[in-house]
Amino acid sequence: MSFRHPDRDQIRIDGVLSALGSPIRLDVIRILNSGGDHNCTMVLTELGLSSKSTMTHHWRVLRESGVIWQRQSGRETVLTLRRDDLDARYPGLIDSILAGTDQDASAEAARPSQPAG
Repeated sequence: MSFRHPDRDQIRIDGVLSALGSPIRLDVIRILNSGGDHNCTMVLTELGLSSKSTMTHHWRVLRESGVIWQRQSGRETVLTLRRDDLDARYPGLIDSILAGTDQDASAEAARPSQPAG
């Protein structure tokens, strides 16, 4: 199977921001940000998800926006964050987005829980 990926100069900020507008896709980027190749099954497991068909859509959005590389390696599909390309096009963007989501998560965790009612 062959996947379409934009060249570095074809990556557009609106596509990247749109792709990262989903909490699930942000979680994928957080996982991939650790570096190297990650097989799709491992990413699904780390996300606590089991629906491969739903994630196929997310992989496509991330791939076509230029956020990830996706390739076949034997029977596995492997994902890699296009960190070098994204940093070259938009320096600091991924770091800022990940820092922002970490701050949001910390603020959410610090809020007192509301009684059911």
